[in-house]
Amino acid sequence: MRVLFITSTRIGDAVLSTGLLHHLIEADSSPDIWVACGVPAAPLFGETPGVTRIIPLVKKGLLGHWWYLWSRAVLRRWDLVVDLRGSALAWLLWAKERRVLRASPDRRHRVEQLAALLGVNPPPPPKISISEATRARATVTIPPGAPVLALGPTANWMPKQWPADRFIELTRRLTAGGGPLEGARVAVFGAETERQMAQPLIDAITKTRLIDLVGRVDVLNAYGCLTRCALYIGNDSGLMHLAAAAGIPTLGLFGPSPEYHYAPWGEHTGWVRGAHTYEDLWREVEAIGGKKVGNLMGDLDVDHVERAARALLEKSR
Repeated sequence: MRVLFITSTRIGDAVLSTGLLHHLIEADSSPDIWVACGVPAAPLFGETPGVTRIIPLVKKGLLGHWWYLWSRAVLRRWDLVVDLRGSALAWLLWAKERRVLRASPDRRHRVEQLAALLGVNPPPPPKISISEATRARATVTIPPGAPVLALGPTANWMPKQWPADRFIELTRRLTAGGGPLEGARVAVFGAETERQMAQPLIDAITKTRLIDLVGRVDVLNAYGCLTRCALYIGNDSGLMHLAAAAGIPTLGLFGPSPEYHYAPWGEHTGWVRGAHTYEDLWREVEAIGGKKVGNLMGDLDVDHVERAARALLEKSR
């Protein structure tokens, strides 16, 4: 079956779409699937069986990226075109069937919205495929030993970033004597462009327990490393969704983003926010202006996150 699967530029949204992709792969004995996505998300699909071509899309003016994709796809007859970006492209290709995701005001989780597009129930959870070689590299990066607390202290927008001093205090509490991860190693994840955001936390961790992965692993290797961790705590980001897909206990920290759409998905997941709802915080963003607004995670205290982390670990056991 020939399928063109068009998914997101952002890593988080792309991760959430992988369950639907694997549903299509597993439904056919010899799938021939092309994946089109943004450049940051493209490596996610590099080791997925059934994906025969990946087309990274670089955004260009005058819809140039869509014309680029059309020029690559137009000479094929497609059994199915799945467009999760709501473009008009599906209608410009030779296809037996088209499924195009449209914007919706409902409060369903993104995974549920995607599953409904193909009438799949229950919604297939996000799933990342990696090779044995990638798993082996993760074992070298995080060798056997004490449990690992994984942290994602960065975000693609400053208002979504929980303050570094609170990550530091939370780490101390969870890994100190008597803590639920007593003596744990601490792995800090992030992109190289986010190193300045992560540096205060990195500097505060005892060097013998620190695993600094900021800018040092690509997205698939980050996933492999996350499968070796005991708990992930981080801001709403692509890393959070990677951790949840890895099946480890994952706690998402939310402020000016909607948890009802983007909470980590899976059995061993949870999320917390402060006293203000997403709607409260978004009104503040609109009043101040997106580029001028400062951090909006100040109402989420360490006690709240620590309780949620302990409860999630206990539940996961």
